[in-house]
Amino acid sequence: MSFYDAVVPAYLQMLNSLTGLLTKAEAHCAAKKVDPSVLLGSRLYPDMLPLSKQIQLASDYPTRGCARLTHSEVPSTPDTETTFAELKQRLAKTIDYVKSFKPEQFEGADTKDVTFPVGPDKTITMKGQQFLSTFSLPNFYFHAATAHGILRHNGVEIGKRDFLGAN
Repeated sequence: MSFYDAVVPAYLQMLNSLTGLLTKAEAHCAAKKVDPSVLLGSRLYPDMLPLSKQIQLASDYPTRGCARLTHSEVPSTPDTETTFAELKQRLAKTIDYVKSFKPEQFEGADTKDVTFPVGPDKTITMKGQQFLSTFSLPNFYFHAATAHGILRHNGVEIGKRDFLGAN
């Protein structure tokens, strides 16, 4: 398996499933007459980030991951979305960005150094494989799973198949 095949399809599967989750959440709000801002601001626990931020972060990890693994410029993505439509547009842009990468851009990326920030004044350097498997993908899946959990906790009728993008 190429490194591209280990990276891009994993990101795309979950980005597409998050889009589907947001579509179901939007329909849930309409059917139950729930103000969408209530769901978008929902958290699993008071010290956790709300749904909207979980989606923003879940879109950041593929963008930054692909850029860093291919030594491309990391795009700036301000967190300005406040509606389901805006969050779905952000996911669509992320999907397009991830799809823009070619397999040859990932050749040797598993053994190249990847340096990234871990706070305002600190960076860490890892080999690409370590960066992907211990930082980028775990954080990506954490925020995607948390978004799913917030929606499920708030009564949106979704399950594991929705999370996996199989529905």
